[in-house]
Amino acid sequence: MTERTRRDWLRALGAASTAGAAGLAGCSALDSGGPAGDDTPENGGSGDGSDGGSSDGSDRPTEAPDDGVKTQFRQGLRNTGYIDATIPETAETAWEVPANRGDHSASKGSPIAAPNGAIVLADDTGRVQSIAPDGSVNWATSISDDDRGSHGTPAIADGSLYVGTYDGVVSALALDDGEILWQNTVGGSAAASPTYLDGKLYVAVEHAPPDGSVVKMDAETGEVEWRDRRPTDHPHSTVAIDREHGRLIFGSNDGHCYAWSFPELEREWAYDTGGEVKVPLAISEGIAVVPSWAGTVTGLDIEDGSMLWEFETDGGETSKDDPSPADTGGVMCAPAVHDGEVYVGSHDTNAYAIDLQSGEKLWSTATGGWITGSAVATNDHVLVGSYDAKLYALDRDDGSVTWAAQGRGDVTSAPTVTDDGIYYAERAPENSDEAGMCYKLVASE
Repeated sequence: MTERTRRDWLRALGAASTAGAAGLAGCSALDSGGPAGDDTPENGGSGDGSDGGSSDGSDRPTEAPDDGVKTQFRQGLRNTGYIDATIPETAETAWEVPANRGDHSASKGSPIAAPNGAIVLADDTGRVQSIAPDGSVNWATSISDDDRGSHGTPAIADGSLYVGTYDGVVSALALDDGEILWQNTVGGSAAASPTYLDGKLYVAVEHAPPDGSVVKMDAETGEVEWRDRRPTDHPHSTVAIDREHGRLIFGSNDGHCYAWSFPELEREWAYDTGGEVKVPLAISEGIAVVPSWAGTVTGLDIEDGSMLWEFETDGGETSKDDPSPADTGGVMCAPAVHDGEVYVGSHDTNAYAIDLQSGEKLWSTATGGWITGSAVATNDHVLVGSYDAKLYALDRDDGSVTWAAQGRGDVTSAPTVTDDGIYYAERAPENSDEAGMCYKLVASE
């Protein structure tokens, strides 16, 4: 079966799902296009033990499945941002719940689907919320009074959730009622999302003056079992783990991507991108996909750190006055990878599709603002948020806009897709006392 035929079949399935879900919709918040111009498969897996491999008839290599916990940021250990789902061809807002209130420029935390059916969101008020599918709040727990709260996304395992805050604390909460189980200060800031595996947490940590580390923590007690002070500047990047190739990697504001052996945790290699690496990188088919403020996305050999290819964004003017390197087309968007393709956004307002093996541009689509959130790939679409306050659904084949959901603030979270809807969060609107919202989208009538 060819890939296009498989996608056609999935689209037909999505149309049937749309018809069944339309009755849940509320007021419309979408337009028809953009501006002119745990046996669930994960991480590129197709459900048959491959990772975007040869089940579709391609000659791409087949990898062992990524069997890390799925209920964590970027959908698993390799941070591929792929969700095995088909979204509707039209959508509208079912509900909205207040979330973020701060204005710090870093991307905000993302809603994540918990095994109990709730949506969990940590926000920049220092609060964690459990939200029911109907929009009611099951519980809300304050874990920090820091002005920046949390910008991370919880990892969920064994009835607990784990998340860091800007006061340098990592917290564990009970999933059913939000009770704080433990808290441990690991550094100056714990802005990166934790990565969970086999009862351990791996977290990139910021220190002052500009410095960094990475820690391994016991998930039951919060005890720090290992620390490496290798990064020389603040790391915001979520740890990625590739057990197939024995590597643990993440990026730092010093421009480097750092790699350790796994599970030995011995230092292996470092690669200098020439610009700050602020977001999670993704791993697929033995390639680490690294976004950088240098205006590049780089493909690195996961084992030795050698450069395989380097993609440069188009750059261009932005509407912001910030004179940072990002104005040249820097990349502060976590890439999604699936079926041998990379999907990523840039400060030049474009969303890109890139060939994983060659780094060649496949297509680009302009939005109305910076793209600093996290791209998410589904079976047929790419979901990406923009500073024009819209969440875009782009066709994976050619980048055309299927729909764009209109919100109030900059969309900097990664959306999550479940059987009953699409959930995403936004930054609080600028020059406003309004809160940024967490939205649920459903198929429209």
